[in-house]
Amino acid sequence: MNTIESQTKEKAALILIETQNEWMHESGKLRKLLIADEQMMLNSITNIEKLLTYSRKNNIEVIHVGLRFEKGYPELANGKSGLRKAIPKAGTFPINEFGSQFYESVKPIQGEFIVTGRTGASGFTGSNLDVYLRNNKIENLYIVGYATHVCVESTLRDAHERSYNTYVISDATSAFNKTQQEYFLNEIVHHFGEHLTTQNFLNN
Repeated sequence: MNTIESQTKEKAALILIETQNEWMHESGKLRKLLIADEQMMLNSITNIEKLLTYSRKNNIEVIHVGLRFEKGYPELANGKSGLRKAIPKAGTFPINEFGSQFYESVKPIQGEFIVTGRTGASGFTGSNLDVYLRNNKIENLYIVGYATHVCVESTLRDAHERSYNTYVISDATSAFNKTQQEYFLNEIVHHFGEHLTTQNFLNN
């Protein structure tokens, strides 16, 4: 695996997927509804905070990939199944409301890119992520966030198909439970990239 040291900082970015209140705040709808392994979630929050601090100190690009929808979810109109049906039903990620706001300890600071336009599970769907990465010559993506087996996985797959070098920082993500997390790490990730721990990243 390539390390941070072997790459120019201009070519690497920490990609934060849905580091928003819906997942990370104890009152978030998805945190309360879906997270069965609370310790895994707490560990992921601590590790994302560590990674963000390290990246900022070492001038590694930080990109925030949130999710938010207009009132009434017109972007997902007539969704009959999957997330297009589930998100409006659950009422998650409404624009300008608590759930869609970035979690306080990891919210963007000046100079960090905030992706806009996203409408799907992948951070690339409908968004300006790909054009930003290409225009800024970023090739190596270190992905963290939520949920591991849904939007992190979708972003990983999509990034691989677009020819980026992809890495998931495994203990800075959380699925709903350990079975889902371990299946992703053991059976999925190696097809589309690599995974490492927070400590691996910090030690490079």
